[in-house]
Amino acid sequence: MNLQEIILQANNVVLQTGTFIREESAKIHQIVIEEKDLNSLVSYVDKTAEIQLVEGLQKLIPDCGFLTEENTTTIAGKAVEWIIDPLDGTTNFLYGIPAFSISIGLQVEGKLVAGIIYEINRNELFYAYENGGAFLNGNTIHVSARKTLKECLLATGFPYYDFSGMNNYIEALKVLMRGSRGLRRIGSAAIDLAYVACGRFDGFFEYSLNPWDVAGGAIIIQEAGGKVTDYSGGNNYLFGKEIVATNGAIHSELMEVLNRNNFSG
Repeated sequence: MNLQEIILQANNVVLQTGTFIREESAKIHQIVIEEKDLNSLVSYVDKTAEIQLVEGLQKLIPDCGFLTEENTTTIAGKAVEWIIDPLDGTTNFLYGIPAFSISIGLQVEGKLVAGIIYEINRNELFYAYENGGAFLNGNTIHVSARKTLKECLLATGFPYYDFSGMNNYIEALKVLMRGSRGLRRIGSAAIDLAYVACGRFDGFFEYSLNPWDVAGGAIIIQEAGGKVTDYSGGNNYLFGKEIVATNGAIHSELMEVLNRNNFSG
C-alpha cells in the first residue's frame, strides 16, 4: 500500500467535502438541528458530509471499512479502515463560530498509519502518514520545542455530557492555570490536536472522546515529533476515551499534574 499516494488522493476528497460544509455554513439559520444525546448535536450537513467522504474514500481503497460518527454506512470489520468525523465542532458550526473541521484517520490491522485534519474556515489541511512526516498545506510541520509547563500554551475540552470527572478536572485546571502560559478551549478536538502538531499549542488533554475525534490528530502529532498517550501513559487513547498529546518534552510534567488530581472520566 502506497500511503503517500493514498493520503494525497484522500486530501482531495476532504477538500471537496470541506467546500460543501463551508457553503452550507452560510445557511445556518435554515438548518434543522437534532440532538442525538445530551448536548450532542447533528444536522443534515454532518450526515451528507459523511456520505460524501465515505463514497470518495471507498474509491481509493475499494475493500476498506469505516468507523464513522454518524453511522451512515454499515461497511465495517475490514483490515483497512477509515475513521471519520465529518464535522468536528458541530456546535461551533451550528452557532456560527468559525472553528470546525473534518478529521480522518486510516487504520491498517488496528494500527493508525495516516491522518488528515482540515480546518475549513482557515483552509488549513494537516496530514501525515507513517514514516512520512507531517504537513500543513504541503509544508513540513513539527511540534514545539518548549520544555517546561510554565512556558507552554495548553488546550483542553470542557466536559459537556459526561460530568463524572468534572471535579478532578477543575482541580487540574487550577494547577495548570497557575503553572502555564494559559489554557484554550476551541471546541474541536481535531483542531486542538492539529495545533499541537504544528507547535501552536504545546499540549492537549481531554476525556470522553471517541475514536473519530482523535484518530486523525494522533498520528499527525506523532509524525510531527510529539507524543500521544492515555492518562496512564499507555496507548489506549483511540478507544479508551482519554488522551494526552504533547510536544513530548512536557509530557511527563503534564501527566504528573493530571494524575495528581486523579483526572479521569
